[in-house]
Amino acid sequence: MKLYLSLICMFFSLLVFGQISFQEKATELGIDFSCGTTYIGNGVTFFDADGDGWDDLTFATADSENIQFFKNINGSFVLHSLSGVSVNYQTKQINWVDFDNDGDKDLFVTSDQDLNRLFENQGDFTFIDITEAAGFPNFSFFTYGASWGDYNNDGFLDVFLTNRDETVLTTTPNFLYRNNGDGTFTDVSVEAGFDSDKHLSFCSAFIDYDKDGWQDIYVSNDKLVHYNLMYHNNGDGTFTEVGEATGTNVLIDAMTVTVGDFDNDSWFDIYVTNLGPSAFLKNNGDGTFTDVAESTGTEFNSTGWGAAFLDGDNDTDIDLYVSGSLYNHPIYPSAAFYENMNDGTFTEPENAGFDDDEGYSHSNAIGDINNDGLADFAVTNTNDQNVFLWENTNTENNNWIKINLEGTTSNRDGIGSTIELSCAGNVMYRYTHCGEGYLSQNSGTEFFGLGNGTNIEYLKVKWLSGIEDVFFNVSVNQVLNVVEGSSLSVNEFNSIDVSLTPNPVNSIFKLNSNTIISEIAIYNTLMQRIYSNSENALNFTIDVSEFQSGVYFLQLNAEGREKTIRFIKE
Repeated sequence: MKLYLSLICMFFSLLVFGQISFQEKATELGIDFSCGTTYIGNGVTFFDADGDGWDDLTFATADSENIQFFKNINGSFVLHSLSGVSVNYQTKQINWVDFDNDGDKDLFVTSDQDLNRLFENQGDFTFIDITEAAGFPNFSFFTYGASWGDYNNDGFLDVFLTNRDETVLTTTPNFLYRNNGDGTFTDVSVEAGFDSDKHLSFCSAFIDYDKDGWQDIYVSNDKLVHYNLMYHNNGDGTFTEVGEATGTNVLIDAMTVTVGDFDNDSWFDIYVTNLGPSAFLKNNGDGTFTDVAESTGTEFNSTGWGAAFLDGDNDTDIDLYVSGSLYNHPIYPSAAFYENMNDGTFTEPENAGFDDDEGYSHSNAIGDINNDGLADFAVTNTNDQNVFLWENTNTENNNWIKINLEGTTSNRDGIGSTIELSCAGNVMYRYTHCGEGYLSQNSGTEFFGLGNGTNIEYLKVKWLSGIEDVFFNVSVNQVLNVVEGSSLSVNEFNSIDVSLTPNPVNSIFKLNSNTIISEIAIYNTLMQRIYSNSENALNFTIDVSEFQSGVYFLQLNAEGREKTIRFIKE
């Protein structure tokens, strides 16, 4: 009987502790701070600004307050002065971005009351205000959001500014500024096809919704008089607005634009908060979207603002957190955490730690407080309420990997890249952003929960340049740095000499090695194995004449070491 009761207790203990679990630890970890009192909130950035491997926190603030930077020191936060940065007026969004591809993060700050400002990092984490020299105007745009992407695939990050001016007499459109690659920007809004109308836009996100290799832009608009906008990138420097054709032209009090692949089908979906039912736009993969908020159980039905996708329990599917500004309302929620049930629906888990998640909340951002591979998040509040810092305290011990990108041909931050990963039969996807969600910026490191998977079969990064890097048999529970164009597995051949000729190949290629190769496999870009050979030999002649034209990956194994060679079939 005692053994039976012990087993019952152990079972329920596993139910309690083997689940999504968060604890609010802002004050405990050094963030005893309020953004002040600001109309519809201030932004938060959870990003490793100084490149030391720890995600820092940066907050936009109310009038007469400088932006606040909290340096992450081994999992605790210390207020740190940013030398050369002085923005003593109300700010909205903060972007850490390497706009000049020099390897350090520069600082861009938006404001709805004064100038947007660009500060260049001098390489030692001191800054110079180059706003005017860079070509940004010396007057207010009433800017809320700033999203960075490379719309013309020239290797430099451009910026799209979403502006919201409620005054009757002023018409303030949104603006696209092209990065000229020489430290300056040019307003190309008109020539790129953006209209000069006022849309009351809160934020936007770059997204390649049709996977044609060019970054499109989706914009959220407020006040039930402006439809949300989807700008399709035509690949020639211009955009066409296709909101109606794609089914993304929702007419709501739209706040956030949050992008993620909730069903792991490789097509990126969009969550849009609202004053009322939110919209969850599922990408159908044919150039159209369907609102699945009701069927997925994620309508929120409150005053929603920021939202973020994160795998809260590292179980291979992404969950959803939504911030709201109703404080202690008897009916409508202030916030919600939705757990992905991996069947097309979400549910709000019990005992997840959010019982006291009450605040006048607006923006939120994802990062990793203590580098344990679990995604944490910060939330800003207005009305002088302190910010929240939710630490992920899940104890299920699922495996994970975190990935940093470094572009060489593409922009240095790897923004606009698609990461594909297969582990234990689960294929997952991430799309990299800089400035996403309502007034937020998430960690520059991409998080993947791997469940109980112990080996990653393959990891593929598709860069904006068109280059694809593939890694096979990647170890779990690590931070992996991927440099564009490496095209090598984690374990290289070292001194083994191997060659593939010719490359590109029309029909037959020869593979020569000075060490016996025990296994050969060829994969297409969908990561489907289409050829294998386990004959032990130094030299191989392989006929690929029946292959379709395109890019392929040749994986080799010799003496337990692996190498991947990228080749082109003409």
